[in-house]
Amino acid sequence: MSEASAECRSAIDKHSKSFSLASRLLPRRTADSVAVIYAWCRRADDAIDVGAADPKEPEAPHAALSRLRRELTSVYAGEEQQDPVLAAFGEVLRAHHIPLHYPAELLAGMDMDVNGHEYATLDELLVYGYRVASTVGLMLCHVLGVSQVSALRHAAHLGLAMQLTNICRDVMEDWQRGRLYLPAQVLARHGVTQLRAGHARAFPDSAVQGCRGAIEELLALAGRYYESSDAGLEYLSLRSAVAVNSARRIYSAIGSKIAGQGHDLRAPRAVVPNYEKLLACAAAFAFTLARQVSSLRSSRFAAVPLDTLTYGPELVAV
Repeated sequence: MSEASAECRSAIDKHSKSFSLASRLLPRRTADSVAVIYAWCRRADDAIDVGAADPKEPEAPHAALSRLRRELTSVYAGEEQQDPVLAAFGEVLRAHHIPLHYPAELLAGMDMDVNGHEYATLDELLVYGYRVASTVGLMLCHVLGVSQVSALRHAAHLGLAMQLTNICRDVMEDWQRGRLYLPAQVLARHGVTQLRAGHARAFPDSAVQGCRGAIEELLALAGRYYESSDAGLEYLSLRSAVAVNSARRIYSAIGSKIAGQGHDLRAPRAVVPNYEKLLACAAAFAFTLARQVSSLRSSRFAAVPLDTLTYGPELVAV
């Protein structure tokens, strides 16, 4: 899998500096598996957003989604794959006993994008967050050797926190794509009604102030999920816990940047500079070491989760 691993590592280095940095804190073989999962997720996301399967003949989103589902079925059937990312993904799935439910749910989340799902309630947004982000964390639990089912909920919460952060950072970018993830229920609490996404339509000035409140509310919820994710560190090896907490701290710093801009969706894209990322990694090491030293559970790793964690009210409660 060396050639494929190099391609997958290139994908994570190119598209996510934060995850790339955090993954380098892992043992090499584990980091390679993490990069493979990231590369498959990136490949799927690109196929939906930009039709990247073949730049000369881009696919329509519905066709791309159908192809991705056929590929996933083929990978789980153990069929030979010509695409190196798919071949490597299949090896990681089999080696770490990753349930089909997780990548299938991720594609179900992409289906919501393809069909222009409009988010009426916060719960609908959390379903989406579980599908496109929590499932990634749950796949990584298998790769990182989590053995306690009770740890999975904390991993799912980290995915939700990161997705909420992404949504709050990218409101204008998503709007230009014809998407709006801020739920109508949340917007209404802040005086915004009848806001609907649409291509090539200017964002209404009348909604800007109310969106500040909605973004602040969603970031506060993300903060509670980040705190919950910290409780899952004691189920990981030290290096894995430091890597996970580093990614968590870098991502939560994005939320802090958004807050520092007054939760203004028109502000420049919130970015965490490299020196702050390195400080976040150092803080993660100190935090994780202290937490694991004081915990009796820090040695509970080496197997894989026995259950598949599905979406439900008890999962998102915090």
